[in-house]
Amino acid sequence: MANRTALITGGSSGIGKKIAYSLARSGIHTVINYRKSREEAMELAGELTAKFGTKSIAIGGDVSNYENCTEIVNKANEIFPSIDILIHNAGPYIHERKKMADYTAEEWHYLINGNLNSMFYLSRLVIPGMRDHQWGRIITIGYDRVESAPGWIYRSAFAAAKTGLASLTRTIALEEANSGITSNMVCPGDIVSEWKEMDINEALGKRDPSVPVGRPGTGEDIARVVTFLADEKSDYITGGVIPVTGGKDVLGKAYRN
Repeated sequence: MANRTALITGGSSGIGKKIAYSLARSGIHTVINYRKSREEAMELAGELTAKFGTKSIAIGGDVSNYENCTEIVNKANEIFPSIDILIHNAGPYIHERKKMADYTAEEWHYLINGNLNSMFYLSRLVIPGMRDHQWGRIITIGYDRVESAPGWIYRSAFAAAKTGLASLTRTIALEEANSGITSNMVCPGDIVSEWKEMDINEALGKRDPSVPVGRPGTGEDIARVVTFLADEKSDYITGGVIPVTGGKDVLGKAYRN
């Protein structure tokens, strides 16, 4: 994977940060996109370069905006010959529990643009280069059972966007297969707060009775799967929607709450 470059949206913290670490450890150069967390993104880029010897840079921009996406990709292409791997990790989310009819138009557009339209913007910008090189990896982030288009109470906009994203991910897999491009979605379980930046070793021995496997999920659980899908030898895996949940019924929990 030497000399491959990955663009990670929302890469300065949380699961995105763990993905950046995992890819850099595998020898992949990283472009860490951030919206507001410039200091954290710059610090992370420096850490990855110092620790793994790969080249890492931080580029700000709001991926819900097409002009910003164009600037992000253009700046990355000034440093790297190509963007070979797109990890669409950024996923705006409103924590307040509210019914669909109670969303404002601005909130709805914020969630749809940030989770779904942003994928169209970025894919449209990076796929031509992937086609030229006859190689590419596109990996999106969803939620448990998203491929079945389930209802998600109080999360209508987020669920609608991610369901559309799952379909788009699979469509790209079909359309770009003959260009050496794979497209898959990884669906985290209920990985919360500080666990998003923790390693699996830190979760071993910890009990979480709500998870069938018995321990909390971590950012490393997701990063390991993303890194596997990005690998050269994972070219036979495309169009997949892969749950990484510890067996937990995430939506069932939402209804019980």
